[in-house]
This record gives sequence, C-alpha cells and structure tokens, in this order.
Amino acid sequence: MFYTDGKLQYPVTVETPDPQFARALQQAIGGVEGEIRVCLQYMFQAFGARGPAKYRDMLLNTATEELGHIEMLSTAVALNLEGAPLSLQEDIANDAIGGSVLRGMDFRHVLSTGLAALPSDSNGVPFDASHVYASGNTAADMYANVTAEASGRVLAVRLYNMTSDPGMKDMLSFLIARDTMHQQQWLAAIEDMGGIASLPIPNSFDQGKENREFSYVYLGHMTDGMIPEGRWTEGRSMDGKAEFTARPSQPLGDEPMLAPPVPGSGAQKEQMHADGGMMGKIEKTIDKVVGR
Repeated sequence: MFYTDGKLQYPVTVETPDPQFARALQQAIGGVEGEIRVCLQYMFQAFGARGPAKYRDMLLNTATEELGHIEMLSTAVALNLEGAPLSLQEDIANDAIGGSVLRGMDFRHVLSTGLAALPSDSNGVPFDASHVYASGNTAADMYANVTAEASGRVLAVRLYNMTSDPGMKDMLSFLIARDTMHQQQWLAAIEDMGGIASLPIPNSFDQGKENREFSYVYLGHMTDGMIPEGRWTEGRSMDGKAEFTARPSQPLGDEPMLAPPVPGSGAQKEQMHADGGMMGKIEKTIDKVVGR
C-alpha cells in the first residue's frame, strides 16, 4: 500500500513565476529523463523482483520517493504558472514584446489543466512508458537505473542553470543531490551482487555455450580498417575472465538470398519471376519441392 501525509518532501517556492520555465520543468516530469520514468521503472522492477527481499524493498522505497519528486515538480509548474495570462489578448496587452504565450508557454497549461502540470514532456508529448525497463534480472536493472539517474541528473543540472529564481535553484539542488545518492545506491547494489566480476549478465548462462571467439574481441567497422584504441582493445577484460583483443570486422556470411514472393502476397508481377543466377536456382528449387 501507499500512504501520504499531504506534505512535500522538500520545500518548493517560486519568487518570480515564469510560464516558460514551467514548460521546461515538464521535461523533468514526463520526459524520458524524468521522474515518472524512474518512478515506474523502479516500481515495476520491484513488483517483479525475485530473490532477496532487500532488493525489492530498496526499489519500492525509491519508487515511492520518486512519486514525491513528481509532486514537487508538479507544484513547481503550478507556482510558475500563477498569474499567467488566460488569453492572447491579455498576454500581449501586458507585454509589449509578445508575452509569455507567444514566447513559448505551453498552451495546454491553460487549455487542458487550468495552470497546472501535465504528465508530459516539455513539448507536450504524453509519457508512454516506452522507456521503463524492468527485465527481471536485478543486475541488468541496476545498470539501467544508474543510466536513468545519470541522465536525470544531467537534465536537473541544465534546468538549474536555466533559472535564476532562488526557490527553483534550491529545489533543483535537492533533486540533484538525490540523483547523486540514487546513482550511488544502484552501484552499491551491483557491488552487493558481485560487482563487475558478476558480468556478463545473465551470469547464470553457461559462457561455454556462447561463441567465445567473439566474447572479448573489439570489432572495428571503419572502412579504412582503423580501430579506435583504448582500454577496450587490450589488457584484461573488465570481468577478469579474458584478455581484450581487437581486429577489423569481416563479413563472415554470404549475401542473403530470399525466395521470390508467393502468389497472393501482394507483390508486383515483376517480382514473381526470378531471373538467372541464385534467384533462378531458388525458384527452381521451390518448384521442385511444391511439385509445380
């Protein structure tokens, strides 16, 4: 169950309302880097977590915190919209250079919510959960969570640099700090599960069943054969199980050859008749198999 006491996790104040910044804040709510994304990601990872309960508990606890962050940001959007114009005429009349609406205010903040936040990004695109990753492999999910918190912290830093409002900077400094902690806790969880030595994920799969020739070789795909050298091309692999090597990539398979379209598939007549060469052989083989 979820409970609330109706209070914010951290104070949210706005000295100078800014409808354009309200739109920018929407990215932190419903953008791919935003709080709805991480909240649902941690929540569904927790709902499907199997194994030690401590990982499920940590995920669910952090998902609940992210709900509080959505509440904070939604409050910030609403406070930045206070006093915003409700009509173009009013907007332009009060601002000789065009007003907040014409300079980039989100129309839906007026038309759809009555000066409140939306579950969408800064372009008004609704959050659709396509970036919620919950694989059922706790280690894989923790790596995804580090990435989510890293990109979220990048966004929060950009928003911090975008505003001069003291209240908004204070709120964002708190969210940036929580991003720092969450990055650290997911990395700590990875270490708790064995760290880098637990790679590759899933480590329950027998590596002897993979093509080991390609397990630790960096393949270069530049047309001139150049290979960007670095830590990933030589020395001990990160999991300590092999040595990195590098070589230019070579095509190991033949050109793919597909059978001609079958009658009734909606293809053009010209496609139905294979010319000479391999396509002709394929067509003859098909004729022989089906007795045509």
